[in-house]
Amino acid sequence: MFATSPVQQMLFEQRRIFVKRDDLLHPDFSGNKARKFYHFLSKDYSHITHLVGSGSAQANSLYSMSVLAKQRGWRFDYYVSHLNDFIIQHPMGNYAAAIANGANIIDVSQLQQAFQYQQMHLDDVVKKIVEANYSRHCSLLHIPEGGRCEYAESGLAMLATEVIDWAQLNNLTELKVFLPSGTGTTAAYLNKQLKLQLVNNNITRINLEVITCSTVGGDEYLIQQFSELVDKEYYPTVVNDGHKYHFGKLTKRCFDMWKSVCVSGIEFELLYDPVGFLVLKDYLAKHSQWQGDIVYLHQGGVLGNQTMLPRYQRKFAK
Repeated sequence: MFATSPVQQMLFEQRRIFVKRDDLLHPDFSGNKARKFYHFLSKDYSHITHLVGSGSAQANSLYSMSVLAKQRGWRFDYYVSHLNDFIIQHPMGNYAAAIANGANIIDVSQLQQAFQYQQMHLDDVVKKIVEANYSRHCSLLHIPEGGRCEYAESGLAMLATEVIDWAQLNNLTELKVFLPSGTGTTAAYLNKQLKLQLVNNNITRINLEVITCSTVGGDEYLIQQFSELVDKEYYPTVVNDGHKYHFGKLTKRCFDMWKSVCVSGIEFELLYDPVGFLVLKDYLAKHSQWQGDIVYLHQGGVLGNQTMLPRYQRKFAK
């Protein structure tokens, strides 16, 4: 369904790194959403009539789920914690594209039961709403925020195979795959699948490691997410650069880094990638003697730049 994503070279911090271009997998299912939703695209879900999801109003998963629902002819309800007036009046990016695909975006804060949901995580809120309001459970597909579920593993197993095949083809023996994490789903399942496939295929000449950093909630939060997905032996290595990053908060450090890496000719997205490259910069500085290779996983999401870039430009206009 998806062709193998290409790998390109770029210069970062005066050294060669590779970029796995998962953003080029598919115009509607790019990056980690293509991997996470592969299961739902490749299996028979003819019994489903209704899709329910949750997250932010500009999430990449919102757009990809809206395409999935449209292709399959499903109704699609998507719950957000809050929907501000500006985006309602000036729809753009993932939000606008999802609306055009027929998504029904529901602001939980405006529901009659909103007071009951205060202090609850959005995923827990949506579980309660599904239990209370969706009676025909057999025809319902509920995908947790960010595609964080066990079904994501099948698509990430394919990614692991691609990485190993590429490493063997290019005679690489010391390889670290780096990616920034939100829920940690991609990093956890990718690391698990890399380890399993190397063992199962008796590949001993490649030393592979997945390294990631938190963009939401800090290292402890990210490790907690891993614990709900995989056994401890499959946890990726979590690193940081000593800075606390607040998801979606605009900082000049992030904007400057984004502009710097986009000079490569590859457009990166503005939520996760700036943090990823800042942490990778710090990691490379601390491991300057290491002579192996780095693959940065481009997880797509550039459609979100339509809303993020104007915000950055307004805040840091020269």
